[in-house]
Amino acid sequence: MSDGQPYEVFAPDSRYLFVSSPKHIKELDSAPDTVLSLQAASKQMLQPRYTMHGFNWFDRRGTEGVGFVRALRTMLTNNLPQLLPDLGHPLVSGKRHSPVYPMIVKLTVLTNAFSFFGKDLAKNEEFLKYALAYIEDTIVCAEIMRVLPSFIAPAIGSIIASRLQSHKVIFNALLPVAEERCRQRDLALAGQAVPQHADCIQWIMQTSPKDNPWTPKRIVHELMAIWFGSVHALSTTITFAIQDLCMHSDYVEPLRKELEGAQYTEFEKTSRGLPLLDSFIRESARLTPVESQSTRRCALQPFTLSDGSKLNVGDWACTPVRAIMQDPRHYPSPLDFNGFRFADPAILDPETSSKFRFPQPSPSRLIDANETYHVWGPGRYYAAAVMKVILAQIIVNYDCDLVHSDDSRWITWRSSMIPKGSTKVVFIPRNQ
Repeated sequence: MSDGQPYEVFAPDSRYLFVSSPKHIKELDSAPDTVLSLQAASKQMLQPRYTMHGFNWFDRRGTEGVGFVRALRTMLTNNLPQLLPDLGHPLVSGKRHSPVYPMIVKLTVLTNAFSFFGKDLAKNEEFLKYALAYIEDTIVCAEIMRVLPSFIAPAIGSIIASRLQSHKVIFNALLPVAEERCRQRDLALAGQAVPQHADCIQWIMQTSPKDNPWTPKRIVHELMAIWFGSVHALSTTITFAIQDLCMHSDYVEPLRKELEGAQYTEFEKTSRGLPLLDSFIRESARLTPVESQSTRRCALQPFTLSDGSKLNVGDWACTPVRAIMQDPRHYPSPLDFNGFRFADPAILDPETSSKFRFPQPSPSRLIDANETYHVWGPGRYYAAAVMKVILAQIIVNYDCDLVHSDDSRWITWRSSMIPKGSTKVVFIPRNQ
């Protein structure tokens, strides 16, 4: 750590200014998106022009409406109580050594397909195959484009995009659905009865600008961007949490007790709750975060922090979130796994409570600048609920063992931490 002082890192694609003090994080967070833009940073990271079938979004959030923000953060979350019961299904049958990351990615694709696109596309195996391939295609293509010189990037990007099949298949599968939904929208405005839908397609349509509704093509592009982010982050976080369950099996029984009681029924109704499982997931994410940097902002205009540190146009500002979350000033014994670090000790019975340590001072939550969109992004409540659904099914229905637990479990690329596809877990059904 830099003792709270900003520091710069030069990478092939940009200059990065890292800030770690609450004061400087708040300054970034408070800057208008006309000056420091998350949208522009995401655009540079994902290269949607080449990875998302020509989607070339604006550098500022809100230029075309805030559909994806409201859809994920509010409308999708509010509909989770109707979605959750249908997502609780058996995962595997029999005992086998399972490469856990590929398995969880597939499961996350299935889960998200149901939530995002409805039951019909979620049952289309051909669509799901390309929806899965799209995640890896986007990562690989975007990383190539980010390090290419700007004068050659468009030519190489066009060649790469022309060879990617996954984004074409997804776009072509979703476009007729979006066209039909837009037709139904127009009929409804004319007073005619139309079918009711409860999926992300519909919710995004409802949040597009009223005076200039999005076209079917624009709706599909929005869905493709959301799809990538949700599958990649969810599957990585869930995989690391499963591995931590295997390595810290003493947490399984109190978690099962929580999940097999009335609290899970209430969770299905509200999509909130399960504090022990919530704490376990947070602790796993604290030690093995998907990204080592967060609060990304790309400077659209020059910006100066209160200490005099400057951002020029095109520079990035971000926080070293992994270093912050493993700093003893914020987290006692920061490198020790304490699955109930973020839970209230009072919710455990005395016998169970005596087995676990609760050293985390209040407020016991992951570092955040505020409770709004800017730092952690939209959809965090949806993501938390989906992670709990999947992990709950595994904890309640399976005993898990990590094969070769001493082996390295992840690889790092730039700022990303990715589970190794070769790491295996034995899932043993409890009803055998």
